Amino acid sequence: MRFSKSLVLITLSALVISFAKASDPSPLQDFCVAIGDLKNGVFVNGKFCKDPKQARAEDFFFPGLNKAGDTNNKVRSNVTTVNVDQIPGLNTLGISLVRIDYAPYGQNPPHTHPRATEILVLVEGTLYVGFVSSNQDNNRLFAKVLNPGDVFVFPIGMIHFQVNIGKTPAVAFAGLSSQNAGVITIADTVFGSTPPINPEILAQAFQLDVNVVKDLEAKFKN
Repeated sequence: MRFSKSLVLITLSALVISFAKASDPSPLQDFCVAIGDLKNGVFVNGKFCKDPKQARAEDFFFPGLNKAGDTNNKVRSNVTTVNVDQIPGLNTLGISLVRIDYAPYGQNPPHTHPRATEILVLVEGTLYVGFVSSNQDNNRLFAKVLNPGDVFVFPIGMIHFQVNIGKTPAVAFAGLSSQNAGVITIADTVFGSTPPINPEILAQAFQLDVNVVKDLEAKFKN
């Protein structure tokens, strides 16, 4: 039996599409450990769904993003998160929001969102923002100074930061492409893990004296 080229291409395309649709769903939390005993299975990838007939307007509502967050801390910034934990109606919708307040010269230190791309718009002040690409792209820095009304995108998984370079407070809002984007603050994670990472490992990785690493771990200890 002979097959035409067009038929072969259609068949291959169908197979590719079927494989793509058969892929695993993206994780909505840090991990979801499989369990054999269903009686002890408590968590799902995301949240359990309410009966749609029981949904209320309050399930899709959050008040208060007009209020500034408290920036009286070491990094002089505050992130107010509005994700599925604050708005249950966000479950399965793949989106969330944050408000970020920065004191003068405050920063949202280098961090990454393992499950989301972020798009940020500056409302007040002046920010220096940027992200660093992966090792395969030679760790290039993409950075800009933002003024009110400017928008910047941080691709999923990329380490990024924002710094208020002005003498007045700054305010930004950001959308994230996940109901639970997650956040990994680099310094806190590396030097403040529980239990701590062996200082000699970090000393070699960061090319630092081991006593410097021990001092950093003491500062970031939870």
